Amino acid sequence: MGSFSIWHWLIVLVIVMLIFGTKKLRNIGQDLGGAVKGFKEGMKEGDQEASKPASPSSQLDGKTLDVEAKVKEKV
Repeated sequence: MGSFSIWHWLIVLVIVMLIFGTKKLRNIGQDLGGAVKGFKEGMKEGDQEASKPASPSSQLDGKTLDVEAKVKEKV
């Protein structure tokens, strides 16, 4: 009673295919695969950006910022 046999899973699969249809299930699979692929590519790009040290000139684009910091007192 604790685990399902292969026959239980086959019956569930047939019912799901009857409800949703094979075309909709294929589209869901393609969307899920594309999302996983995009996630992996994003992780690779993040690793490449993290491994490159940022140069100070690229951070400021050659501009000088003149700012003044003030402490805000609590009321």
